[in-house]
Amino acid sequence: MMTQSIKEIEQALKTIDSMADPRIEQLKKDPRKGVAKLLTAFDNKIRKKQALHERFIEMSKFEESARAGNFNLIAGVDEVGRGPLAGPVVAAAVILPEDFYLPGLDDSKKLSHKLKNQLYQEINKQAVSVGVGFASAVEIDQINIYQATKLAMTRAINQLNRTPEMLLIDAMTVEGDIPQQSIIKGDARSVSIAAASVVAKVVRDRHMIELAGSHPYYSFEKNAGYGTKEHLEGLHNYGPCKEHRISFAPVKSMAGQVRE
Repeated sequence: MMTQSIKEIEQALKTIDSMADPRIEQLKKDPRKGVAKLLTAFDNKIRKKQALHERFIEMSKFEESARAGNFNLIAGVDEVGRGPLAGPVVAAAVILPEDFYLPGLDDSKKLSHKLKNQLYQEINKQAVSVGVGFASAVEIDQINIYQATKLAMTRAINQLNRTPEMLLIDAMTVEGDIPQQSIIKGDARSVSIAAASVVAKVVRDRHMIELAGSHPYYSFEKNAGYGTKEHLEGLHNYGPCKEHRISFAPVKSMAGQVRE
């Protein structure tokens, strides 16, 4: 391989998926610094890939346990948007196939915007079924954020086109007859719940961008309804809009100034 150019070696490494490949041992004998640099980068890539694989396997244990109990249609359920001052709380329910494999999937809060959207596309492509449920700001004010979260989750479950046999839910329970398991920090511990967290996050973020078009004073497209400096300045200057949660401080103190 020492007769190969650095560029040729770089291309060859793209066809190798293990440090145990005999070609790697040959490349280690190459004295060129450029080759050593390529091997270091390749080793880091393989280590990262292995770490993502091991993480995915670890996050699949709740699903494996459920299937061992003869539950095959397992829905992960999670929500996004409990804390913002405006917009709905959004929940998703996702049933994944038994052979689902998507290393890199994790709690949506840990993922970049680009990766979230890539995973969202792949989840929708591979999932047995995906359901999404909203609970509006008005409903949040009427029944409180905890109950509204449960409502959004129930709506998401009801949107599935297959009836789940088991629910894995992030730190919540819902009413109904379907067996369920509440998992603390489930979005970082279960692939099904992580998938639901990604779907809910992407759907809600896109919804808030749409709301920014009709309510331009609060920078919803940037803050997703959270209480950032720009958002609070908009509240101070223009008062709340109908998408704001009047039961949340500091919106509560401006309740008489709601804009359409």
